[in-house]
Amino acid sequence: MPENTLKNIVKKQKAGQPVGICSACSSNPFVIEAVLEKSRDDNEVCLIESTANQVDQNGGYSGMTPADFKAFVLEKATQIGTDPAKIYLGGDHLGPLTVTNLPEKEAMAYARQLVHDYVKAGFTKIHIDTSMKVADDDPNVRLSDETIARRGAELARVCEDAYQELLKEDPNAVRPVYIVGSEVPIPGGATGDNSGMQVTRVEDFKNTVATFEKAFKDHGLEETWKDVIGVVVQPGVEEKDAGCTEYDREKAKDLMASIKDFDNLVFEGHSTDYQTKYKLRELVEDGVGILKVGPGLTYAAREALFALAYMEQMMFHGREDQTSHFIDVLEEAMLEDPKNWAKHYHGTPDELWFKRKFSFSDRSRYYMPNEKVQKAMEKLFANLRSEGINLAVLSQFMPEQYTKVREGKLENDPEALVKDRVRHTLAEYGYATHQNEL
Repeated sequence: MPENTLKNIVKKQKAGQPVGICSACSSNPFVIEAVLEKSRDDNEVCLIESTANQVDQNGGYSGMTPADFKAFVLEKATQIGTDPAKIYLGGDHLGPLTVTNLPEKEAMAYARQLVHDYVKAGFTKIHIDTSMKVADDDPNVRLSDETIARRGAELARVCEDAYQELLKEDPNAVRPVYIVGSEVPIPGGATGDNSGMQVTRVEDFKNTVATFEKAFKDHGLEETWKDVIGVVVQPGVEEKDAGCTEYDREKAKDLMASIKDFDNLVFEGHSTDYQTKYKLRELVEDGVGILKVGPGLTYAAREALFALAYMEQMMFHGREDQTSHFIDVLEEAMLEDPKNWAKHYHGTPDELWFKRKFSFSDRSRYYMPNEKVQKAMEKLFANLRSEGINLAVLSQFMPEQYTKVREGKLENDPEALVKDRVRHTLAEYGYATHQNEL
């Protein structure tokens, strides 16, 4: 059976080569297509991940099971012409994340089914995360590393069994690799200002590794431990309303030096959104082999959609009744159902109005599938296609894409323009990771 290419990240890193991979954590169609197009054009592997709250056995908030998500990605790949062998799918924060209101027995039963379905569907990178408390954990006592690791090993056992099931259907199925550990804040985004964020202490990182390794052995998973390639740590980065907490390699130097003590592991960095390409490269050079990005990609897509909406307003001046009112429709959808932004955005009514549109946390991503928003988007695209996007407004609102259109490198079409804006962000991760060398 083919070896999991993601293991090459560890091999390259341990050979002193600053090579990693960008993990695109999104179910947004523009993002997925942009990732797949880059993989096709650059002839490189790509990594696309879904989170436990986004995709689960009941459909998650995306409405997709793991098998559905894989089919969705592969259908896009067929349309685009991307080699499916270059596509790696990951499951992020797999554990009892979404059922912490249940006691351990029930929460872990749910988590076991979750990881089973991910592996059985052919996902080849599994982040096991059992760091969250469930209903019968003492709320006043820190969850011990031993408890976290024991629960994690239980899920790893299920993953191994599910992989054996998969092999019966597909003898060439790629064996999954595993990531352990977690970080603050929880997946989905911070709810505060991150002022209490700290770089993971070396002793905490090493204790995580030691307790997980022991738990795996206690569950008869010595061989599986060899497939654990990464540990999630907090290197001192986080996305937030105002952009991000920028990576400071001086503050993280002790943590980063400690990864050299482990021949089979790299760090996985979450919430690397909005770091400059130079800071991203520093992270990879310092031992973070997997850079996860989510809101940074959907924010780029949202930027492009707003730019198109502004172009439409200019081109249809005097005919406002014919326009999509895309920005207004998105605002209405967010106000009608505030649950996906209310805990994350704080301030006066005017500040909230601004954040719903322009916050780097990009809570608007949860509303893009809304039926009214989709219809407005379709009208926006139809209007621009019927008129033909005027080069003057294209230059005004999307100057980089304007240049590519003029040079014949990019089609002057709304969908192509949105995806190219996303690819700009992906290119910065490509600069940092050299993932074409995997």
